[in-house]
Amino acid sequence: MSITPAGTTVPYTVTWLEMTQRPTHGWPRQPLSGTASLLRAEAPPVWYFLDLYSAVGRDYAWEDMHERSEAELADWLESAATSFHTLMLHGWPHGFFMLDRHMFEVCDIAYFGLVPQAIGRGLGRFLLQTAVMTAWDMPGVEKVTLKTCTLDHPRALQLYQRNGFVPVRRSEHSRVLVRPLDSSRVPA
Repeated sequence: MSITPAGTTVPYTVTWLEMTQRPTHGWPRQPLSGTASLLRAEAPPVWYFLDLYSAVGRDYAWEDMHERSEAELADWLESAATSFHTLMLHGWPHGFFMLDRHMFEVCDIAYFGLVPQAIGRGLGRFLLQTAVMTAWDMPGVEKVTLKTCTLDHPRALQLYQRNGFVPVRRSEHSRVLVRPLDSSRVPA
């Protein structure tokens, strides 16, 4: 495995996606790998969010939230317009999603992901469908949105599209890595 060192500028593409109709499939079935619980945190502490954010995003250059002040993050996490949900399985967090309702009639899946140990166990589809249905159950929602980038899991965009999201915009960006990154994650 080759490593792209911290300090390297890497290019990436962001894709914005949206869903304008509630899915017809309904709520997903519990994963077969054990009894899962989805817990909504009420005004979670900043450390809890950052720990899960780091655990999920470490391999995908999720670094932006570490640049925000603790006060700014606390305000966002405590806002009535945001909700933070943790997927618990076997007594420990396997992933999370965060919904953001700061835009009228739109619910954005601001963050979504699994910790590395949970990937490949069929939990991603369950968690995404749960996030989507939770978003659509919020009063006044007319559209659910999310974004992904080429630094995210290589199957992320496919997962979103298979579950009803449609790409609506793309843009090119670059960032300086704060931590080393597996070179296979860096777009050519």
